[in-house]
Amino acid sequence: MAVVFRHRSTATLAATLCFATLASVVAAKPPAIPKPIAAAVADPARPPADRERDADRKPAECIAFAGLKPGQHIADLLPGGGYFTRIFSAVVGPKGQVIAVATPKRPDAPPDRPEPSAAVRAIAADPHYQNVTVSVEKVAELKLPEKLDMVWTSQNYHDVHNVKDIDVGAFNKAIFDSLKPGGIYIVIDHATETGAGFTVTSTLHRSDPDAVKAEVMAAGFKFVGASNVIANPADDHKTAVFDKGLHDKTDRYVLKFSKPK
Repeated sequence: MAVVFRHRSTATLAATLCFATLASVVAAKPPAIPKPIAAAVADPARPPADRERDADRKPAECIAFAGLKPGQHIADLLPGGGYFTRIFSAVVGPKGQVIAVATPKRPDAPPDRPEPSAAVRAIAADPHYQNVTVSVEKVAELKLPEKLDMVWTSQNYHDVHNVKDIDVGAFNKAIFDSLKPGGIYIVIDHATETGAGFTVTSTLHRSDPDAVKAEVMAAGFKFVGASNVIANPADDHKTAVFDKGLHDKTDRYVLKFSKPK
């Protein structure tokens, strides 16, 4: 279900339908949280450090907007420490599957830096998360399993543009091809100033939601809607997301796309 936005600066219908940086819009009432999602977020097996981040990351609201259901198959693309991986595992349940897609360790990475897949491999080895598997792939050569119900990537899309010689169109097409007809693609990222496009992906680690929307739709996706549940109007969009005090506090957008049936 799409979320309807109303632009603060005008009451016209055109502005209501306008897709803008989420700091400048007000969303309709968020969807109710289904019981499987609420239970997954409340799972006591989740690490305390993850649970402490829930107030800022609002996983229940984001996953409810995405529409993930028990029994579905989802790819958690570039999952980091597995914050969402654990929650997805509980939502889809024993009849579902979570594929955590991590990248290989860079050849120039310090020897003491852990493999990017280390955290999710530990999750997959935990009997509590038996429906989690790990796939290690280069972003520029992405090939996901077919017939997925959902592909989710959180706070990574800007970095896709930072991969050397990346064909972002081919990246999005690989995601498109992996989904069932009607399958969902969720992109969450840190917002730039309106109109910035992909000019600050390597400096501020942000992306322009309008540019992302156009790029993803060029791969064949239909735009379903957007949510500002993790927007932050106080963010000036000019600060690097790793700056002190900004962790989990940026203006973030949630975009939902579908593969046409």
